[in-house]
Amino acid sequence: MNDILLKIEGLRASVEDKEILKGVDLVIRKGEIHAVMGPNGAGKSTLSAVLAGKPQFTVTEGSIEFLGQDLLAMSPEERAWAGIFLSFQYPVEIPGVSMTNFMRAAINEKRKYQGLEPMNASDFMKLMREKRKVAAWLKMVAEQEGYTLGDVTYIFCSSEVHRKMNIDYIGHDYFTDIITFDYSDRKGTKIVAGDVFIDVDTVADNARIYGTTKTNEMHRIIAHGVLHLCGQKDKTERAEKQMHRKEDKYLKLLEEM
Repeated sequence: MNDILLKIEGLRASVEDKEILKGVDLVIRKGEIHAVMGPNGAGKSTLSAVLAGKPQFTVTEGSIEFLGQDLLAMSPEERAWAGIFLSFQYPVEIPGVSMTNFMRAAINEKRKYQGLEPMNASDFMKLMREKRKVAAWLKMVAEQEGYTLGDVTYIFCSSEVHRKMNIDYIGHDYFTDIITFDYSDRKGTKIVAGDVFIDVDTVADNARIYGTTKTNEMHRIIAHGVLHLCGQKDKTERAEKQMHRKEDKYLKLLEEM
């Protein structure tokens, strides 16, 4: 099986006739995390702009493949639909365009690319309310554990990607539902932070096994991640039971919100 996500070979690119990228080679496989580092002017932003298809940058040589497709042959919109885009560091306010309408338009463009029906305004507002409720709930979970919720990023991935991460970063060659990278400062500022990777396939399997809904099981795993960041362990039988009791407690709290 080809596990290459992104492949860059001999990439050279310029802006205003000044060459910035001078033969970049890079291979990123599924499940890998890469950090591109270097001094100002090294070409980090230029590489990102070229990948996203920013028109001010000209590719003069080389190739880029994303999931086996020729990325350079795709428009910026097609690249974004496929999953490569630049997020806004400083979003520009557009008079008359609300953030809600902007986000709904973006979601519906993605759904159109996937062959799905567009999401109507009512369904979108329901989705937004649910996401706001979950965000407020996770903040309450951390607070009731004695901490402040900081930057916690949830990444949802397949079993294939998740298992590879287990092997590469933890040394476990088996499937799990969650991997947590903890960046918390529990002794100083008492701010919890981290990256939480969730295996959506295993969560769905567990929901069937335990006779619950996928949404309920997903909420349980999301809370599980925050509890890990708050220092709750689950490696011993006693700690595992305590973790389950806390998960049940906070799931009930979510239902009451």
